[in-house]
Amino acid sequence: MAKKRMLVLINPCDPEDPSAGNAPLGTEREVCEKLSHYNTAADGAPIKRHGTMVLHGPGYTIEYAVGHDELTQAMVIVNNMDFAYPVLSKMCRALGWKMQDTESGQIFG
Repeated sequence: MAKKRMLVLINPCDPEDPSAGNAPLGTEREVCEKLSHYNTAADGAPIKRHGTMVLHGPGYTIEYAVGHDELTQAMVIVNNMDFAYPVLSKMCRALGWKMQDTESGQIFG
């Protein structure tokens, strides 16, 4: 089984300047609506984990903390890079978001 890769979705204020910080991704409702255009949504099962929402996409899941006015980041767990990367890459380009690798710190997307 291939190793899972963990990424963080962020919305940089200035993509050319990492020290500029990050803007919010949006409200929970806004983020879920945006992600729905990329075949990413909750699976409809009852929420079993308090405080965390899990959305499923092709080859990945996205987790974020619930109960905040706006989401500042979301964790992406990639299970199949061949399926996930084209979708994640297209999503980031369209929404102005970036992905940061949790192991290397590299920012891309």
